[in-house]
Amino acid sequence: MQRFLILLYGVVSYAIFFATFCYAAGFVGNLFVPRSMDSAAIVPLGQALLVNLGLLAAFAVQHSVMARPAFKRWWTQFVPEAAERSTYVLFSSLALIALFWFWQPMGGVVWDIDEPFARGVMHGLFAFGWLLVLVSTFLINHFDLFGLRQVWLNFRGIPYKPLKFGTPGPYRLVRHPLYLGWLFAFWATPTMTVAHLMVFALMTTAYIFVAIQFEERDLVDALPEYEDYRKRVPMILPRLSGKSRRPATSHT
Repeated sequence: MQRFLILLYGVVSYAIFFATFCYAAGFVGNLFVPRSMDSAAIVPLGQALLVNLGLLAAFAVQHSVMARPAFKRWWTQFVPEAAERSTYVLFSSLALIALFWFWQPMGGVVWDIDEPFARGVMHGLFAFGWLLVLVSTFLINHFDLFGLRQVWLNFRGIPYKPLKFGTPGPYRLVRHPLYLGWLFAFWATPTMTVAHLMVFALMTTAYIFVAIQFEERDLVDALPEYEDYRKRVPMILPRLSGKSRRPATSHT
């Protein structure tokens, strides 16, 4: 029964994540949601700024702290190890839902592209970003990343084994295609408002580059081969030649 409940918990957590992911695309892209990031302002600018910064800070702290190995070791004293990833996914989704619910549009248009072809290009880059995020998760095992593999193996009574290190597809060109996809998703918009640019896009971009430093430190500690990979492959932007640079000393 306990294994079944953990499996059910993982499935529900994943379902909440997936719904949140779909809503996020509409929220950032001003599509199909009642109040999006670039809606008209409804509260004074100062109040909106404080609320939005607080929401982003809450997400950043939750997303970063719960991902650290030291926190995971402490957290699994209270949460079954098989459910640890699902719990992280659930809390991240709840933090995003709070951001969507309480976000305060701030008005003020920074740019607004009217030309149809240019608007289409922006929408295409926006869609490309979300697609790159999704594809990148499947290339490194989507179901492990979001906790389903862990709860399924636990349900079957099979010990969990971490995935082997690999560099499929775009991971051969850049170390973080998933983050690159987020950058496209956050910046590619035909209508950019003050809240979108000054609060969301700039702050999340800064967070991404800080988060990469912590994430790569953990990866180097956990995966001996990652240091060589980091020397050969650029972080976010692929090299124009399309070829990875070989380090002066290689372990392969």
